[in-house]
Amino acid sequence: MTLSTDTPPRPPELSAIEARVLGTLMEKARTVPDSYPLTLNSLLLGCNQKTSREPLMELDEAQVATALDTLKPLGLVREASGGRTTRYEHNFQRALGVPEQSAVLLGLLMLRGPQTAGELRLNTERWYRFADISSVEGFLEELQDRPADKGGPLVVKLARAPGTREQRWAHLLCGPVDEQQTAAARPTGEGAGGNTTQRLTQLEAEVVQLRATVEKLCAELGMSPPGQT
Repeated sequence: MTLSTDTPPRPPELSAIEARVLGTLMEKARTVPDSYPLTLNSLLLGCNQKTSREPLMELDEAQVATALDTLKPLGLVREASGGRTTRYEHNFQRALGVPEQSAVLLGLLMLRGPQTAGELRLNTERWYRFADISSVEGFLEELQDRPADKGGPLVVKLARAPGTREQRWAHLLCGPVDEQQTAAARPTGEGAGGNTTQRLTQLEAEVVQLRATVEKLCAELGMSPPGQT
């Protein structure tokens, strides 16, 4: 089965490993372009990394290679030409017929599981900078309302979990979402303690912004940023 690049049919359901491999390629293309396309070993390390992954995985080379062999005929992944070592790159946007912003959101959902629009905006900082949460919600709604002639919905807005204020979004590339299972896998409760995951994500984003501001100021003053000689 080959995905058309003109009017993409409903994409086949991916396994969790295939989604992790595809999402990792999409991430590294944007965050470490100098090392992209990826070798099999680099891809394996990216799939198994302990940060920015939900759930954590312990894959081996054979599992990643098998996933690549499945994704390549679907037009979602291709081998890069040139070089002695085989490298791999994704072809997600063309294969599914989605814009950059939608691809970014789907990639983050594949790597980090269901998230609110606010979490997605913060987590996509290194991939793509959305102007505001409304912009994120707009692209999510387009993906949810995607007509059948373009492949059908690619995300779903989950029911609000008990003790939470915002609804989360999940991708549908691995098939229908088991909302009970996803709710059980994620801590809830935004009372006095707050949503720890969301607060940590916000703090990480603020640190990135502060670091960029410090580097800019140091450059204007002709100074080396802290920690650099």
